[in-house]
Amino acid sequence: MDDQIRIPCVIMRGGTSKGPFFLQRDLPVDPGLRDEILIEIMGSGHPLQIDGIGGGSTLSSKVAIVGPSSRPGADVDYLFAQVDVTGRMVDTGPNCGNMLSAVGAFSVETGLVAAQQGETRVRVHNVNTGKIIEARIQTPDGTPRYHGDTAIDGVPGTAAPVHLAFLEAVGAKTGVMLPSGTPQEVILGVPVSLIDGATPVMIARAEAFGLTGSEPASDLDGDAAFMARLEEMRIEAGRRMGLGDVRASVLPKPVLIGSPRTGGSLAVRYFTPHACHTALATTGAVSVAIAATLPDSVVGAALPGLRFPADLTFEHPTGRMGVRIEIDDAAPDRPVVFVTRTCRRLFEGAALVRRRN
Repeated sequence: MDDQIRIPCVIMRGGTSKGPFFLQRDLPVDPGLRDEILIEIMGSGHPLQIDGIGGGSTLSSKVAIVGPSSRPGADVDYLFAQVDVTGRMVDTGPNCGNMLSAVGAFSVETGLVAAQQGETRVRVHNVNTGKIIEARIQTPDGTPRYHGDTAIDGVPGTAAPVHLAFLEAVGAKTGVMLPSGTPQEVILGVPVSLIDGATPVMIARAEAFGLTGSEPASDLDGDAAFMARLEEMRIEAGRRMGLGDVRASVLPKPVLIGSPRTGGSLAVRYFTPHACHTALATTGAVSVAIAATLPDSVVGAALPGLRFPADLTFEHPTGRMGVRIEIDDAAPDRPVVFVTRTCRRLFEGAALVRRRN
């Protein structure tokens, strides 16, 4: 008898991340057993993930699990799993908007959603947060198009655009925009905004740390004293946001903002949380955009006089990301944020795991 079993999967790039996509029905229902299998598939517990298909980076050690929708008003369920690289851990607490940008195409190609002529809108229920995001993908001949003229920084070349509308962008984990009850407060002497948007974040001005916000990611990662201080602040932020002891969690995510240098709206450095993202997480960009709607937040204060709808450009370590913010007068506390991403199908086949007795 073959001592390995085959689990169908597709490896896709979504935005500036990539990883295997699985149909929900092909993985165990039990979360513990499912996570054991994902750890084995990715090769976690080794910095290179040498015995798995992970890429040795948080940006390439991600998994998407997609299945029929369990929520009215949505087309599919999407569960995101962040698989730790060096530790044998799986975190399903956060969402990943970059991986989400490939969910629409995957759903169409697996028959979960019927393609429309021209453009197909897939309403994705993110199981991690309970929120619905609408993915608009190009399907000119009834199948997803991957090639196109849209470029996003952090990814070489161009591809077909994927437009993500974060229809329920507020309160991903706590259900409210301001889980601590105020748009700005002080942690360890540093003014911060604790925002629960598409993901919970702790936003601070880079200048408060003697930085500009335009530093290379490697420089920030290499500053041990700064990273230790940031983590101490993050732990306190998690407590204030009602997330408990977050030492073993990737939430909340620290974010630094600074003055732009290349004509953008803000310089942004996003942490994952123990390393600076080489680009900018989609959910992080959405959360910073949500903070921009609050004049008294750290972000709002940096963008005085902002009027909506607003188009903002965030400068990150490898380029720029644009977002659009729209506010409905009937629901001013529920802004909608739009982000443009791209995706590509890279590999299709099966992941091999040891047969369990």
